[in-house]
Amino acid sequence: MNPRKVRRRTLASAAVLLTGALLASCSSDTPPDAPAAAGGSTDSGGDKPSNFFERAEYERQLRLAEETPKGPAGKPWEQMLEPRMISTAPYKKKDPGDIHLCFSNAGVFNPWRQVGLKNMKAEVKQHAEISDFTVLDAQGKDDKQISDIQELAGNKDCDALIVSPNTTATLTPAVKEACGKLPVIVFDRGVETDCAVTFVNPIGGYGYGAVAADFLVDEVRPKGKILALRISPGVDVLETRWSAAKLAFDKSELDVADVKFTEGDPAKTKSIVADAISRHGSIDGVWMDSGATAVAAVEAFEDAGVDVPPITGEDQQDFLEAWKDKKLTAIAPTYPTFQWRTPVIAALRVLAGKPVPKEWKLPQPTVTQANLDEYLKDGMPPLHYAMCGCQRLPGYPEDWGGKK
Repeated sequence: MNPRKVRRRTLASAAVLLTGALLASCSSDTPPDAPAAAGGSTDSGGDKPSNFFERAEYERQLRLAEETPKGPAGKPWEQMLEPRMISTAPYKKKDPGDIHLCFSNAGVFNPWRQVGLKNMKAEVKQHAEISDFTVLDAQGKDDKQISDIQELAGNKDCDALIVSPNTTATLTPAVKEACGKLPVIVFDRGVETDCAVTFVNPIGGYGYGAVAADFLVDEVRPKGKILALRISPGVDVLETRWSAAKLAFDKSELDVADVKFTEGDPAKTKSIVADAISRHGSIDGVWMDSGATAVAAVEAFEDAGVDVPPITGEDQQDFLEAWKDKKLTAIAPTYPTFQWRTPVIAALRVLAGKPVPKEWKLPQPTVTQANLDEYLKDGMPPLHYAMCGCQRLPGYPEDWGGKK
């Protein structure tokens, strides 16, 4: 692959794993069996623009992907894109050397979140001023997280509350109530209120989807057949990824032959790919809204005895290894797990009375052929995420399941 072809929106300088029915970091209050928001059945995915699509936010994310972030070089978890700084003076703690941070987590029900929580705990250990760190795990249940937030917000020992909401609308009232009691930092998934002191999140789904689609537009011959593999309908960040990709494909000369939902199931992914090859004669490129089953897709082409076409994946260790070992033509947009470090940093800034961005937009790096070796580390487990920002933290790689 010619690195020159990896064009706009690819931030090579700087994940989201979704397995089965458990979505790594996507927020939605839509039941998993809801009709596809893009129109059409849950088999085809439809061909109409998603009801989730917002033109202004789409354009904003594509613009942010071109911006140079502010902040320390080599530390993307501390960087900011177009920050609108606000005062946190009312939250300044009198004794900054004895801080009790509290965290309401949606859960650790998949590897992306497991890697993320390890990052957060390691970040906490870097700050001697944090005397206590309380974590409550909602186990992917809205009702439990509502109770968790109420418990933590009512705990007078908690100086600040970090929240990664399980879903958006359902958790909003609990977050709003907590905001009236202590400073709240929301990250990863959003809520329908801006009462939090800051909301930490990467560029977003439009940026992710556009990077992947632009790569295939560059790499696949005109009229080439594209297979789009999606996880599940009705999930906001996945719908925005697909919306951005569809716009890119509609403007190109590529033919989107199939749009299929895999439910994050490797076996189903293999079956879908095999069927597409059989029906269309060939598939010339594969776009994915998540890289969880990318290796399964690669294996399906190999099982069929045909070359693996240009494919998009994610910064998951098993895909990066397959990419290098099999000399694939590939790219990996990311939903970086390094974002789990940022809420701790943000909370400490707030309690020190230092300004923070109202929305702390983080860079969203992309793994390309040019920087693959930089992110692929030998000895890490298959479901590790390379964009963890954890490589220089104490305990790496063993605490992340790796070997020296």
